Amino acid sequence: MAQLIYSGIMSLDGYTAGRDGNFSWSAPDEEVHAFINDLEREVGTYLFGRRMYEVMSAWETWDTSDEPAVIQDYARIWKGADKVVYSTTLDAAATPRTRVERQFRPEDVRSLKSASGKDIAIGGPTLAAHALNAGLVDEYRLFITPVAVGGGLRFLPDGLESGLELVDERRFEAGTVYLRYRCLT
Repeated sequence: MAQLIYSGIMSLDGYTAGRDGNFSWSAPDEEVHAFINDLEREVGTYLFGRRMYEVMSAWETWDTSDEPAVIQDYARIWKGADKVVYSTTLDAAATPRTRVERQFRPEDVRSLKSASGKDIAIGGPTLAAHALNAGLVDEYRLFITPVAVGGGLRFLPDGLESGLELVDERRFEAGTVYLRYRCLT
């Protein structure tokens, strides 16, 4: 059975984007990006809300031939995975290997986990809140950057209670810290 993994880059004070929606501070350096790439190789399917999908879909058409190797590598990883976009407003997917679902249904995600031979990643805190509240997330992968943004879009939803076990950690040269937790509940 595949694991559902919630991964994201967040500020020290727990936000994925600031009050104005800016998340430029979260761009990983080459060391962090290479580490993320290695983690993402195990992902067979990405689950996104519309906004996160629109940001991430740039990887499909971006000409990375003049970019660093870590960027080229991630573009290959992105293109090689299936995507599910949950949206009531998106008419059709703009990328291959992508389907649009109108509603997030926990039972559908459970079925996907049972049928998948590779892990599933859920991206974006708004969509992830549905999976977290339904008890579907098996693992958290947090990249905490050395910045406080003072408010905005929180990585975790209010009211969430979950027992966690720390199973991995790493500190990167520029101060980003990686924490991997397994859900106990």
